[in-house]
Amino acid sequence: MIILAMVHFGLAEMPLDFTAAMNNDGQEDALFVRNYETGASMTELYTDADRLNRNTFVTTRSYGDAPDRAASGGVLEASISSQVIGKAHIAWQSVAPSTTVNGRHPLIGRSVEDLTGVFSIEKFIELWSGSQPGEISVDWLPCS
Repeated sequence: MIILAMVHFGLAEMPLDFTAAMNNDGQEDALFVRNYETGASMTELYTDADRLNRNTFVTTRSYGDAPDRAASGGVLEASISSQVIGKAHIAWQSVAPSTTVNGRHPLIGRSVEDLTGVFSIEKFIELWSGSQPGEISVDWLPCS
C-alpha cells in the first residue's frame, strides 16, 4: 500500500510540459499541389499548432494539347492567408517538365520557409509557363 501511495504522489508532480508532450498526437494540416504540365509544385504544412486559422485558395490549370509536355503550358497559383501558433512549412518549386539525358528534371527554382512561433502569413505564389518578371506576384518564377 505504501508503494501505491508513492506512485500516485509521483503522478501528481508531473511537469506541465511533459503532459503536453504526452498528449501531442502529431496532428498536422497539410496541402500538397503539383502541376505536371508546368513542373510547378507547392506545399503548405502546419504541425504542432495550438491555434490555426487558415484560408488557402489554389488554382492549377494546364493548356495546350501538345504531345510533348515541354511544349504545353499551365499555371499554379496559390493565395495563402493564415494565423498560426505553432509550426509552419511553406514551399514551392519549379522544375523543367522535360528531362535531361540522365532522366532528371532540371530545377529552375525553389523557396522554402520554416516558421515557428506566433505569426501571420499573407502570401501569393504564382508559377506560370513562359511568364516574365514584373508580372503581378509576390513570389514569381517562370516555368519552362
